Amino acid sequence: MNTLQPVIEAQMLIRKPANEVFNAFIDPEQTRHFWFTKASGKLEKNTTVVWEWEMYNVSTIVTVKDIVQNELIAIDWGSPATAVDFIFKPMGDGTTYVVIKNYGFQSEGEELMKELINTTGGFTTVLDGLKAYMEHGINLNLIADKFPSGK
Repeated sequence: MNTLQPVIEAQMLIRKPANEVFNAFIDPEQTRHFWFTKASGKLEKNTTVVWEWEMYNVSTIVTVKDIVQNELIAIDWGSPATAVDFIFKPMGDGTTYVVIKNYGFQSEGEELMKELINTTGGFTTVLDGLKAYMEHGINLNLIADKFPSGK
């Protein structure tokens, strides 16, 4: 029997060079402007860091599996852990096409569908926030506003 393993994908063109966009994900001082609020350290190959979303009192452990400078960041995160690849493709005109792929989901049926939808939406929101921050220097507070208090 051939069962397909689901992979979610989100992508966005960022009008900045690959090294700048790549660094925005590596350096938590930048990442906090469009994604999590706090991290225990920068992403480095074969390290483990903790990312926090203080407004939700939520954190996750992130294990960095691979880093290829300005091209790829590969991590495992969550519980149960899934794999996430951040792929950076220079477009030759000073822009970067960012692709985020998430796979290795353990759930099934309706729970899997819910997880796939939430994850796709979440990574799309991250890329939207990245674009605003990188191109215009704006923190849109997308993550904080996704689930306002009491909703």
